Amino acid sequence: MTVHLYLSLIPEALVASMLSPEEFGIYYAVGTRKKAHGEAIFFELDPEFRSDSFRIEEGISRCVPKEDGTPKRSIYISVYGVLEHIDLAAIQKLYLVTSDGRVLGLDPSSDLPKDEDGLHLYQEIAPVHPLVVSTLNPVEFHELIAKSPTSLLSLPAICFVELSLGELATDPEYGTVADMPYSHIDHMRDCLVELKTKTIHTKMVDRVHPASFPYRMIKSGIFIGNSKELRYFPLLSREELRKNHYRWWRSANM
Repeated sequence: MTVHLYLSLIPEALVASMLSPEEFGIYYAVGTRKKAHGEAIFFELDPEFRSDSFRIEEGISRCVPKEDGTPKRSIYISVYGVLEHIDLAAIQKLYLVTSDGRVLGLDPSSDLPKDEDGLHLYQEIAPVHPLVVSTLNPVEFHELIAKSPTSLLSLPAICFVELSLGELATDPEYGTVADMPYSHIDHMRDCLVELKTKTIHTKMVDRVHPASFPYRMIKSGIFIGNSKELRYFPLLSREELRKNHYRWWRSANM
C-alpha cells in the first residue's frame, strides 16, 4: 500500500499514513471512539520529501498494515516545530475537512488575490494562532511576520487564513455585523477603529484564539510562507462550491 505524508495544521504535526487524503480527512476529523470530533486542515506532501529534521524513513517503515490487512491510519513522525522545516515546494495540495468529515481539496495558485481597499482579518493557524486585524494585505502581512528583519514578532514560517470582515473592513465604527459569527465582536470593532485612527499596521484581537475557524468566512484563501516564499491556496467560488461540492459547502455552513 502507498504511504502518504501529511502536514497537519490542527494540531501541527508530520504524519505518515496509508489512507488516501479523503480517507485520512474523515479519520482525522471524525476519528475513532478515543478521539473527539473537530475540523481538520492538512497538506499532502510529496512522498519523496525528506529532511534531516525528521526521521521520515523510520516513520514510513513503521507504517505497515495491521494483522487483518487494514491500512495503518497514522504514524506521527513529529509534533513540534514541524512547519518551519517543511520545504514549501513539497506541498502538493491543501485539504479542508468539516467536523463531520466532508473533505475539500484545494490546489495552489500563482495568482495572489487582488489588493482591495479596507482592513483585513487574519487567523494565524500554525505555529501560533492569534486572531489579528491589519491594514496590510496578505503579501505584506506575510512579509511582516516571516521576512521583516526589524519585526519583534517574526516567525520562521507561518500558515494563516484571511477571513471576511464584511462592512467592517471599510466602516469599522458603524458597519453592520450581519451574520458574522465572530466572538467579542465589539472588541474587534474597537481594534479596527484603532487601525483607522493610529499609525499602527496590526492589532491582536485574541492571542489565545482557537486555530479552527468557520470555513464559510474565508475571504480569499489560505496562505503558507517562510522567509523565502509564499504559497496561496484559494477557496473555490461560492457558486462552484454549491454546484460541485454541495455536501462540503452545506456542512461548512451549518
